[in-house]
Amino acid sequence: MRPRREVAAVLLVLGAGFAAEQALARLAQQLAASVEFHWGGNAAEIPARFIDHLVFLPAGVKGSQPSLFELDSTAAASSIDPDRAKELEIADLGSPLLNMSGVDVTLPSLGEATKKEFNRQVGRRYEGTLGNDFFHGAVVEINYARQTVRLYDPSYQYAGRGRSIPLAFVAALPVVHAKISISGGKSAEGDFVVNTALDPSLLISEKFAAAHKLRPHKTTPSTEFAVTDPRPALLVRVAEFDIAPFTVAQPIGILVHSDAVLDRDGRLAGEIGGGMLRRFIVAIDYPHQRIILDPSSEFRTDEFEDMSGLAIVAGGPGLKRFQVIEVWPHTPGADAKIRKGDTIEGINDEAAADMSLPEIRRLFRQPGAKYKILLERDNQTLTVNLQMKRLLEPAR
Repeated sequence: MRPRREVAAVLLVLGAGFAAEQALARLAQQLAASVEFHWGGNAAEIPARFIDHLVFLPAGVKGSQPSLFELDSTAAASSIDPDRAKELEIADLGSPLLNMSGVDVTLPSLGEATKKEFNRQVGRRYEGTLGNDFFHGAVVEINYARQTVRLYDPSYQYAGRGRSIPLAFVAALPVVHAKISISGGKSAEGDFVVNTALDPSLLISEKFAAAHKLRPHKTTPSTEFAVTDPRPALLVRVAEFDIAPFTVAQPIGILVHSDAVLDRDGRLAGEIGGGMLRRFIVAIDYPHQRIILDPSSEFRTDEFEDMSGLAIVAGGPGLKRFQVIEVWPHTPGADAKIRKGDTIEGINDEAAADMSLPEIRRLFRQPGAKYKILLERDNQTLTVNLQMKRLLEPAR
């Protein structure tokens, strides 16, 4: 078994191309986790936690108290936040055993890594990641509607109603081939990364959109990506997104200048995130190089953009201080005279201390909703009225 630093060196030397991708796939299989189900079984249901469309699994490390590990199909390997490892007094991370409900998972190793913007962007503390070594060791089934995750032995044979879609690997990233139509009947096909650690439905490479002349009629700045990129990524209404044989109507995409995942290979068209995956029961089957999609009760539900025009991050004790870091012009937030630097102290007489960042964002995706917002500005408090209005009309 190769140590992870050797694999990283191989990644740098190989570069792009088919031969490199095959080599990366073989290395990933060598680094696959091993799973041992309790009571001689071959499956386990994990009491997962969902934050919006992000998925977290509780797991102890070598018998420690559980930490919440984010499922990330784009992470090369699993890791734990160094501060969390210190808290748990875990000194040796080599070949660790993760203890989960009904199953033990042995990883080749567990590195230490942190995500700088995670806490303030997601509104909860980052503790760790389950990456591709984890996915290569088991079949992972995510049911977003029921908010459950099941792990199956790699020999698992699917017998449900879903459809199996080939899963390829580009720059060690899991991709599916799909077709996108933004507006005016113009469409294009490309390879989209399946990213379980992405909350929005779709990211679309501006390079890909320009090359295929996908020009949306209307855009509005994305409040979410203002946290990590001062250049406004643009929300667009997608007419149709096809992952054969499924067609999803009117999802929301985000046109991005650059992205850490998409920048790994210029051939990538975009990313598919939890906002799209939540429409299905999703079985991510690395051992058989496929993804199985079974439409759930959420398949045809409408998707609404953030209508506030406010980019908000969490900070302070318990991540309960909600600060406005950007206000986009010609949006309800701008109309309400909310300013960059304001802190939200309450909404409709509910104190911010009793809310979470995901809850606030959900409120701001309700068409026509009216809110009384209590703000702190320059050590003074003031109240403004904020009414949501659609910023993206349905695509045609």
